[in-house]
Amino acid sequence: MTSVLIVDDQELIRTGLELVLRGRGIEVRGQVGNGREAIELTQKCDPDVVLMDIRMPVLDGVAATRELTKLGARARVLILTTYDADRLVYEALRAGAAGFLLKTTPPDQLVAGIETVAAGESLLAPSLTRRLIEEHLRRPPPYDRVPRVLQDLTQRELEVFTMISRGLANDQIAKSLVLSEATVKTHVNRILAKLDLRSRVQAVVLAYESGLIRPGERGS
Repeated sequence: MTSVLIVDDQELIRTGLELVLRGRGIEVRGQVGNGREAIELTQKCDPDVVLMDIRMPVLDGVAATRELTKLGARARVLILTTYDADRLVYEALRAGAAGFLLKTTPPDQLVAGIETVAAGESLLAPSLTRRLIEEHLRRPPPYDRVPRVLQDLTQRELEVFTMISRGLANDQIAKSLVLSEATVKTHVNRILAKLDLRSRVQAVVLAYESGLIRPGERGS
């Protein structure tokens, strides 16, 4: 059974989320109202997923996510926010969050998102991710060759990385490159390790920041 820790400064929201998740077979190991408590309880109860709000007192969701990443916590952070184009959401992704959803997400989709993140995948909401990236990276630096940060990748890894950055899943990449899904998964793991990235979400951000992909363009 997948386990979660709910982090939100509004008790009503925490209680509602707990009722929804428990009713759909998710184990709720606790609920807290700020990022500092989230760090402490995550270390104690070791959930699979931390369902993290952004704007909270004492320590916000960005700082808490960054600290959990620094501590090497096993739990993966799924941002659940009201703000679909908030600068802090973007910062949380850079800090190591595995993905994000809006608080208006239907319960079944929320549960599916939690299961996806718990399984080690990243939750990329294409429209929201695109909006964030275009807002904060409208003019990435121009390039005429492979960006320096990506030069350790092999040609095949660069192809896979570009497809990840376009939001393609492993099965889509496998079909496009005529590879097995197992081979694609191996490439993805090597890419994340070489680039010191924790998730596919961070890979998307890096692709835009490095200029490999520009807002409004599809990767090539």
